[in-house]
Amino acid sequence: MSSAKPKAQKKNSQSTSKPKVFLGFAVGFVVLLCIVLWSSLFKAYPIEGKKQMLAIGEGDTYSGFIDRLAKEDKVSFPIILKLYQKLMIHDTLKAGVYEVRQGMSVREVMQMISNVDNAQMNRILVIEGTTFKQLIDTLKKDQLVTHDISHLPHDEILKALEIPYHHPEGLFAPDTYFFAKGESDKKILKDLYVRQMKALDQAWANRAADLPYKDKYEALIMASIVEKETSLDKELEQVSGVFVRRLKLGMRLQTDPTVIYGMGDKYAGNITRQDLRTPTAYNTYTINGLPPTPIALPSKKAIEAAMHPDRSNNIYFVATGNGGHNFTATLQDHNRAVQDYLAVIRSKN
Repeated sequence: MSSAKPKAQKKNSQSTSKPKVFLGFAVGFVVLLCIVLWSSLFKAYPIEGKKQMLAIGEGDTYSGFIDRLAKEDKVSFPIILKLYQKLMIHDTLKAGVYEVRQGMSVREVMQMISNVDNAQMNRILVIEGTTFKQLIDTLKKDQLVTHDISHLPHDEILKALEIPYHHPEGLFAPDTYFFAKGESDKKILKDLYVRQMKALDQAWANRAADLPYKDKYEALIMASIVEKETSLDKELEQVSGVFVRRLKLGMRLQTDPTVIYGMGDKYAGNITRQDLRTPTAYNTYTINGLPPTPIALPSKKAIEAAMHPDRSNNIYFVATGNGGHNFTATLQDHNRAVQDYLAVIRSKN
């Protein structure tokens, strides 16, 4: 009988140790969770100085914002931040410029940028190659812009801005801008116009010799065509060179973006042979020389390219099918380049 008692005590000891182990594990887990939450959500957002401006762009997402912070080693455990956003922040990021003050936690910053009323400044993106109509639509949709003139017809907008041109296309500089909340569309458009005219005047004053432009406005028209024909900066001067030489030779420009612009709302995504044959003021397959106005908002780089075309003999170019264009000087070489392009397209289908 005496030998059975120690065994009972050992069994009882084992049974009472299990809750202790579980309790220890639970406490450790809670401590670890607290550490993770603190280092993720309640850690101070890293800034330089007492305050720093944080720019959120149109279309930015919380996921992208958090990934960027993690990549820059500004936060730990990005998955925790994403879970917090999904559970606790039901709004999307709001474009604008926000003031982050020293001592604000990551959680506080995430909450702040979900409410556009917290923005200190408004970020406005004007993309090169877009049209004046698209610029006006952007301003109309922006809730942080005071709408004074954007509802007016285009000629009335020009009159309100005291701009001495009959058509608004191309007159406003594309770039990323920061304006105070509530800034008027009139002030914004005036600022973009002044910047574009400054870039145009500087480029015109330093232009290459023997350009076939009557004035700087024709150079602006050319810049808009160059802008629409290539997305590669390295090709801007080559494209400009092709069109400048065509003007000098009396050849038609035959550039599709001008046809599209002339079609207006009729353009549905594709150009047909009938479209190329249908005359409009902008159809450079049917008219000689430049169209009457720019066809888009050209960047400063495109304006410079229009003033400084390359010095090659090329008068043709066609897409390669793999990005960029093939530039050639003779029709024979151009036709060969076209066949190469078609072969690339067929291989991808």
